[in-house]
Amino acid sequence: MKPKYKRVIIKLSGEALAGKKGFGIDPATIHVICQNIKKAQDLGVEIAIVVGGGNIFRGRDGEGMDRATADYMGMLSTVINALALQDALENMGVPTRVQTAIEMKEIAEPYIRRRAMRHLEKGRIVIFASGTGNPFFSTDTTAALRAAEIDAEVILSAKKVDGVYDSDPNINPNAKKIDRLSYIDVLNQGLKVMDSTAISLCMDNNIPVLVFGLDDPENIVRVLCGENIGTVVKGDN
Repeated sequence: MKPKYKRVIIKLSGEALAGKKGFGIDPATIHVICQNIKKAQDLGVEIAIVVGGGNIFRGRDGEGMDRATADYMGMLSTVINALALQDALENMGVPTRVQTAIEMKEIAEPYIRRRAMRHLEKGRIVIFASGTGNPFFSTDTTAALRAAEIDAEVILSAKKVDGVYDSDPNINPNAKKIDRLSYIDVLNQGLKVMDSTAISLCMDNNIPVLVFGLDDPENIVRVLCGENIGTVVKGDN
């Protein structure tokens, strides 16, 4: 198999790491995900990962809390997930670095763009944790921002569902899957691909987003090799 992309960002939701448990970290699920990330790297792809924290704490779940405080708690959740991914990857012999937007030098490197790019060039996987380091910004926005900063060709958005639908497929059994969308379509229709800030950033920097399901972790490799699964979000279709 020949990869279609040289450098990518994989956006992993925190929920994906919980597996069937629905909360926290499921080591078996992380192991399978990391096996497929390793397969992708073995094809020669430079991989950076942005991980969410919704399996532990999500900022918007902090009802009654100060929003900034709740968001910082969510950022710390992403660091826990990043360390779990790093441990699993390194147990497979994959050199991995965690970089955090909030400095915590005892457990991870601070985010430095040029250092991150050098790690990728040397064949290391880089995991970006703690979001942008700012409250009021999601990890979707982090993925868009880091993709622009490190010159990633595409964002691979791994989700629970196998693409983007015109309505919630968990509620509407007649929801239709959409194969291709423009950035403007996503914004105008309020589709839940990424939040509007992230989509706007991708649009401004012409970064395509491939949304696919992680129910089969091998989809990571399939998407990288150009297989038509999921939904493609890019410029005017």
